[in-house]
Amino acid sequence: MTVSKLSIRNARRQAGDYLVYFVTIVLVASLTYAFNGLVFSQELLALSRQMAMVPPMIVFASIVVVGIISWLVAYTTRFMLLRRSREFGTYILIGLENEQVARMFFLENLAVGGCALCLGILLGNLLYQALRAIVLALFGMSYHFSFFFSGKAVALTLTYFVLIYLSAQLKSRRKIRKMRIYDLIYLERQNEREVVKSGRGRRVLFAGSLVLGTLGTLLLLTGDLAACLTGACLVIFFLYGFFISFASGVPAFFEKRPARKYRGQRLLVFRTLTAKLGTMGVLMASLALLFLGTLAAEGMGMVFQGMFQSRTNKNNCFDLVLAAEDPKVESYRDSKAYIAEKIPLKEDREYEIYLMDTDKIMAYTEVHTMYYRYYGRDAVMKESDYRALRAMLGYEDVACKPGQYLIHCLPYMADALQGFSEELVFGDASLTPGGVHTEVFAQHLYDYGNGGDFILIVPDALLEGYPVSHTMYVAMTREPVSEAQYKGICTIRDQIFEEREDPLEDSLLYASDMDEAQAASQTAMSVFPLFYLALVLTMTAATILTIQQLGEAGRYRMQFALLWKLGMDKKEMRRALRMQFAIYYALPAIPPVLVGAPLIRNMASQVEPGTMVGASDPLAITAMALGLFFLIYGIYIVLAYSSLKRSVLPE
Repeated sequence: MTVSKLSIRNARRQAGDYLVYFVTIVLVASLTYAFNGLVFSQELLALSRQMAMVPPMIVFASIVVVGIISWLVAYTTRFMLLRRSREFGTYILIGLENEQVARMFFLENLAVGGCALCLGILLGNLLYQALRAIVLALFGMSYHFSFFFSGKAVALTLTYFVLIYLSAQLKSRRKIRKMRIYDLIYLERQNEREVVKSGRGRRVLFAGSLVLGTLGTLLLLTGDLAACLTGACLVIFFLYGFFISFASGVPAFFEKRPARKYRGQRLLVFRTLTAKLGTMGVLMASLALLFLGTLAAEGMGMVFQGMFQSRTNKNNCFDLVLAAEDPKVESYRDSKAYIAEKIPLKEDREYEIYLMDTDKIMAYTEVHTMYYRYYGRDAVMKESDYRALRAMLGYEDVACKPGQYLIHCLPYMADALQGFSEELVFGDASLTPGGVHTEVFAQHLYDYGNGGDFILIVPDALLEGYPVSHTMYVAMTREPVSEAQYKGICTIRDQIFEEREDPLEDSLLYASDMDEAQAASQTAMSVFPLFYLALVLTMTAATILTIQQLGEAGRYRMQFALLWKLGMDKKEMRRALRMQFAIYYALPAIPPVLVGAPLIRNMASQVEPGTMVGASDPLAITAMALGLFFLIYGIYIVLAYSSLKRSVLPE
């Protein structure tokens, strides 16, 4: 049999023995190709000029992914070399040269990687269609299937995989060429060495790691950049210290407490896991770090998605909004003239936002909500303007009853403002609260808009003599505002600002269609790469754990065959196997969850009040991030358990 034929036969066997690894490489190749498709899709990039930032972000995420997958391929290659070292030593013993064995191993891994890449590109076309449908939905456009094939996307994906595989395979090839027969035959016996051997050292390291982990997590929750960087370093020290001391300390714990070791299935599980837990501390810590990165990426992606969408929803009512402290400034005046000339309108209205001489409601909301103060005093609107604007938006008509005022606010403030019962004085008139309304009303435009998160509505006559905060102009268009029309307004404004010595803007321009497009572009630019990264991190860590577990199938088979002969029934064997799996897969997941869950909740809570609500509530985002993580992780666990159970338990 030639070396080439032997390589092909071994490649087939390798794909079967390491099916989880092969499937993971296929999935990574498909994800990489699908996201590269977004990079080169002129159709999607033409949706908005802001989509131009999507390709650089995806390429950056892909570079990180290439680094992670390089580690996975290098680790798996080393693991396969370790498991097959005796086989390779035998080949050399019967007359093959080291160079021939190295070439055979190189070719069979290259064959597996090539097959995975081809299948990944085929599957990637389907994933690209899914990504394309999501992007079109973000821009409010309907999806229609169209065949996609990008030579540039294939070339970039191929470049990534050539770099990944060649670096790992060439390194293993050099290693085989230099090894002696003795080294190959006994290579399988090598394990990760215990970093801390003394019991006292393990106890000190274990306690210290817990302290560092707690302190690091608290620092991550502060929101301060320097504190967060310090906290991240402490969490990394915690993970490595925890697993080095915990994994190597488990055998010592049971050796000193033999009575606990012999309870139930504990002896079998203990003996099975001792060899792994005692020598896998560094690996477990590295995988836990990947899982923590997964949770952080998922949580950050969900926070960004909820933040972009919620901010748009707060203002998405009027098609166009202009605002300025002085309506005579050129930027406001010329923008309004352009709109009247170039954009067909259904309705429009210009009005003023006034300021009271007190800040009673603002002070009240600061105490009872997480309100951020935008003005020095409470903002007020004339009743006639309010009713006209409600009519423009199709809302139910409301009016101030005699002696009362109304409040219109963002939903997060409604409950608190329902409890505000103080009278407000306007000149000689005293008004009592008359109701709270929460429809979308362009109230989150910061220094402009219809109040900063809330506004009072009072009879027109009572506002005579009160100072004007700013003038508003709102319009409903007959057709969606195009990017060309919006760019035309921006060009006028840019020219005005360029001609002035003081370039600071003194007016606001808002278009709901452009705001939606911006939110969609920001989502594609930030959320897509983060979830891409999170998926790869989870699959990489879960694959390494599964390869380690399935690599012991031969030893487990002999162990359970012996136990079967000694009288243990299958029910007890399955219980022992499940317990072993639970401990093995839970160990690298529990510390990241304990750190990641409060971190995600804190990230979501840092956004301005009233933004992260409903499905984007901090608790909801934390639950969804954990649920997605355990869903993907659980699939790997179920597949590994099913495979190992069929392989090792006697029939």
